Amino acid sequence: MLCLVQTKRFQKKIEDFTCEHCGRGVEGSGFTNHCPGCLWSKHVDENPGDRASRCGGMMEPVSLEIRHGEERILHRCVVCGHEKYNERARNDSFEAIAQVGNLEN
Repeated sequence: MLCLVQTKRFQKKIEDFTCEHCGRGVEGSGFTNHCPGCLWSKHVDENPGDRASRCGGMMEPVSLEIRHGEERILHRCVVCGHEKYNERARNDSFEAIAQVGNLEN
């Protein structure tokens, strides 16, 4: 019997993009998964970096958590409801992070 197991192997892809939420040009590093200006993302992956999602919906930053001393942003797809945590990037807007943190209160 053949059993196919979906893995979560990261596939690094260096891609520049224009944020579809705020219009900012973003230079990708291979680890970039959201706009550093507004923190919005796009539902393009099933597993990190695979670009296999057919949804393509915008992913809103809905909350912020600290886990093991690292800040993580929870993104929720506005089309299908898929949720995914992404680590905060060093160049993320402090104001945008503060605003997402305030959404929880």
